[in-house]
Amino acid sequence: MPEVDSPLATMKLLVANRGEIARRVLRTAERLGIKTVAVYADPDARAPFVSEATEAIRIGPAELAQSYLSIDAILAAAATTGATAVHPGYGFLSENAEFARAVVDAGLIWVGPKPEAIDVMGLKTDARRLAAEHGVPVIPGFDESQDDDRLAVAASEIGFPVLVKASAGGGGRGIRIAHQPEQFLGALHEARSEAERSFGNGDVIVERYITRPRHVEVQLMGDRHGSVVELGTRECSVQRRYQKLVEEAPAPNLPDETRRGLRERARRLGEAIGYDSAGTVEFIVDDTNGEFFFLEMNTRLQVEHPVTELVTGLDLVELQLRSAAGEPLPPQLADVELTGHAFEARIAAEDPAEGFTPQTGTVAHVRVPDGARWDSAVVEGSVISPHYDSMIAKLIVGSSDRASALAELRAALDGLIVGGVATNTGFHRWLVDQPDFVQSRITTRFLDDNPPPSPDVSPEAAADVAASAWLRQHRSHLASDVWSRSVDFRMTPTESSQLLFLRHHGGQVVEVKAAVRARPARDVSAVSERAVTVNLGGSNHSYEVLSRAEVWSVAAMSAEADASAVVAPFPAVVAELPVAAGDHVDGGQTVVVIEAMKMLHSLPAPGSGTIAQVAVAVGDQVETGQLLVKFAESGSSDENASTE
Repeated sequence: MPEVDSPLATMKLLVANRGEIARRVLRTAERLGIKTVAVYADPDARAPFVSEATEAIRIGPAELAQSYLSIDAILAAAATTGATAVHPGYGFLSENAEFARAVVDAGLIWVGPKPEAIDVMGLKTDARRLAAEHGVPVIPGFDESQDDDRLAVAASEIGFPVLVKASAGGGGRGIRIAHQPEQFLGALHEARSEAERSFGNGDVIVERYITRPRHVEVQLMGDRHGSVVELGTRECSVQRRYQKLVEEAPAPNLPDETRRGLRERARRLGEAIGYDSAGTVEFIVDDTNGEFFFLEMNTRLQVEHPVTELVTGLDLVELQLRSAAGEPLPPQLADVELTGHAFEARIAAEDPAEGFTPQTGTVAHVRVPDGARWDSAVVEGSVISPHYDSMIAKLIVGSSDRASALAELRAALDGLIVGGVATNTGFHRWLVDQPDFVQSRITTRFLDDNPPPSPDVSPEAAADVAASAWLRQHRSHLASDVWSRSVDFRMTPTESSQLLFLRHHGGQVVEVKAAVRARPARDVSAVSERAVTVNLGGSNHSYEVLSRAEVWSVAAMSAEADASAVVAPFPAVVAELPVAAGDHVDGGQTVVVIEAMKMLHSLPAPGSGTIAQVAVAVGDQVETGQLLVKFAESGSSDENASTE
């Protein structure tokens, strides 16, 4: 509990965020005895974080600009509820200096760094210059003009491959690689477009692309009395689309000189700008020689902060709150020791077998193994919508050394169940057995060079186990169950076999005859009234018991997709329509760009042909399987449209 004369004692904290990070901040605030306010948009009205705050207030509809990105809406909520402080979490407005100033100008406590620090580090161009001025190495690059031709010339001078990346924001958005000169303008357009949508700023930097890059970062913590400390390194090299999937602390397998240099240069940069909260300095480390370069500074709490908490024994949210309240950092932080090793796996609603495409649905089951930390946005019954980021939880484990922590992570993934929606849990279970990961030889190119395989266990095999589990649990109720009396539901209630309709989470329909038998102990399953989830080979397979009418409906929807059309691969919003009826396109040419879970996905033509119909408009919300573009003649490929 805070001391009576501390601002924490009378603080009422508004959390200007949602999901997992809102719950994380609320947890620490509750432990400190701080009253809290949750703000929510319409899709989050029944989300767990809303009920876990002292009070909650609606701030707008699903559109981010009218809710979580609306400074006016959040400040109005603070005024209405009498909040005295604002914690921005990460993402959304967390690195928006205008928001920080507005909070301070409203007489509220800003739980974050001073706006000037956000300003100077908010644009990567300015941050690069400042880092170089203070002796922090930077990657050779160009940011002196935004003219397409000048950027193209600079790319040629730097030498291909080059990286085109947004100068504002983070989270892996607005980044593309051009391996050859002819790819540059396309990469530039895509990076700019995504940056504009994500951050409201389409400016970019062109810089040398390091072929064996590791992503290593250093955690900083500062106070408002001039103290800045570094709390060790983290490895964040397992990435897809430049977004992190697994993090660990401390970063393994670094030369001593590199490790010391990273930590010292990060602290030096923090001191140079008078940093006064939690923040992270990110570096690219060349795995061939240990050379390191400044990447960016994130002036906020990071998604991966729990692994640092596990190896330091600190609560970084508490330190943020105390610093914001004017308290000095504890003197012992200057010599904090890192003990043991920790891993974090980001559990996301996406399908690795389909290019990590985002997924939606209702979470039917959640089972977390004992001993693992579970920072989650969801509970059973939570709805995963297309409006927000695909990450739904973080699975965090720690132990005395890396090998034992890795064993803990394997065991936790084996026992984890998130049913009803496709997740990347099976991908994580595959990853932790890969020799390069086990031996700490991962670079950010690992998944480009080693795409995850399809699950070893087929949906049909998993459905067999699921049918058996459901039948065993519900057999005693079959005689009185309404479904067993329905003519639409087919079941053969014999002792040896049952006939069920089960739907795989990707929309696949599987009709299974399964004997009622005991399942092996490793086939962990969760069973509810109409849903079954089984964990086989580290992958969760979720099914729903269907009536005959439902099976026909799903089958009819699937039949609409063929090579003469482009359909939505998942729920999304139409972002761009570069074609019109009557246009002739080549196979692979982008015909629709959709946005889902804050990412842009380009959908290509399945083959060459003429556009007969564009069935949607920019801004339309579309569902899985919905027709987007129809062709007058079939293309040259039999494949459905896919995402990049």
